[in-house]
Amino acid sequence: HVQLVESGGGSVQAGGSLGLSCTASGDPYDANTMGWFRQAPGMEREGVASIDGDGHLYYANSVKGRFIVSRDVVRQTLNLQMNDLRPDDTAMYYCAAGAFYTDYQHASDFKHWGHGTQVTVS
Repeated sequence: HVQLVESGGGSVQAGGSLGLSCTASGDPYDANTMGWFRQAPGMEREGVASIDGDGHLYYANSVKGRFIVSRDVVRQTLNLQMNDLRPDDTAMYYCAAGAFYTDYQHASDFKHWGHGTQVTVS
């Protein structure tokens, strides 16, 4: 099992930047792939970005070129640098982890989820 704790959310003006972090604890084999998801009020959850155990990066088209996902395997942390933020990036952001080689488009492969951190862009 893996426990995930997100940090770094907050409020920012459009065009600004924020960084999110996720710290994992527990069985590292259950966190082969880690990713970020988000959910805005009244909207379905959507995948944002992910990185698998081989370091392959995947980004949703809506954030490609603006967001950067990175991972420190030794410290079991996952980071998301968000640049050029837009009001439609406003959402609760969740860190997730799964044992498979997968990507953000397959949310059901992610068995472990954090409680989320709020990002608000005005």
